[in-house]
Amino acid sequence: MMEYKGYRAAITFDDEAGVFRGEVTGTRDVIMFEGVSVVELRKEFEFSIDDYLQACETRGRFPDKPYSGKIPLRVPPAVHRAAEAAAKAQGKSLNSWIAEAVKREISGQTGEIEGY
Repeated sequence: MMEYKGYRAAITFDDEAGVFRGEVTGTRDVIMFEGVSVVELRKEFEFSIDDYLQACETRGRFPDKPYSGKIPLRVPPAVHRAAEAAAKAQGKSLNSWIAEAVKREISGQTGEIEGY
């Protein structure tokens, strides 16, 4: 995994072509790059992010930002109380209990969650 300006990229190696390939994760936009060495790969990654940000600015659109992992959540007080009690009964923080519940719900519908 590489990181630059808050953007992260997953890296693979294509043995047949002899190149490293990278793809930025956590955004809706497709940003890909490649290089024949780690140094070249990092340079191309940084160039791709800078180019993407510049292209967005030129077009007058906001760049897609990587997900922060923070979800503002509002629930009725009774639900908050019940969730806190359930988390405490399992010896977990409310945050980790909610994260696990969301992951469980998503995994049941789509399979594994990348990066979790």
